[in-house]
Amino acid sequence: MIDSLYECFKHWSEKGSVWILGDTHFNDADCLLMSPDWVTPAYQIEILTKYIHKNDTFIHLGDVGNPEWMTSIPGYKVLIMGNHDQTATKFQPYFDEIYKGALFISDKILLSHEPINGLEWCLNIHGHDHSQWNGKDKYHLNLAANVCNYTPQNLKDIIESGRISNKNITNIHRIAIEKQKEFKET
Repeated sequence: MIDSLYECFKHWSEKGSVWILGDTHFNDADCLLMSPDWVTPAYQIEILTKYIHKNDTFIHLGDVGNPEWMTSIPGYKVLIMGNHDQTATKFQPYFDEIYKGALFISDKILLSHEPINGLEWCLNIHGHDHSQWNGKDKYHLNLAANVCNYTPQNLKDIIESGRISNKNITNIHRIAIEKQKEFKET
């Protein structure tokens, strides 16, 4: 169980692990334009199923491609829609939860398809950027499939890595309190 998740998302981790990856672009013809060594959907599924099991939750950060490939991935499935995911109805048979925009899942974790800048009090876990930039600052983690070798990342491991610790990212509530103190002192 990941206790730091907001109550409405804790069910994701009740029975297993929570895995995150974006931009699989299954059968998307543009993939080779983004990366000349883009792997096949079958190979991506092979990698994903090494990690994701029937009691796990898989969070897809958007740009799924052909959603029929999702039937090969076990477990509970969550979609944060991307710019290539045009209508939620197309994905409803393949996902248990679908979100059309960015989603705060805890005080310091924001899931989105595209990177969101200017939020210096949370970690933005995103995809969309297919360059090799992999969240080189403490506020971003780029999990576009080709950037992280098509390997899903474990949410609990991300949290436990210290990337979201109090010394690295200040809680939004603490920022508000400090600004109020500064205002009163002037």
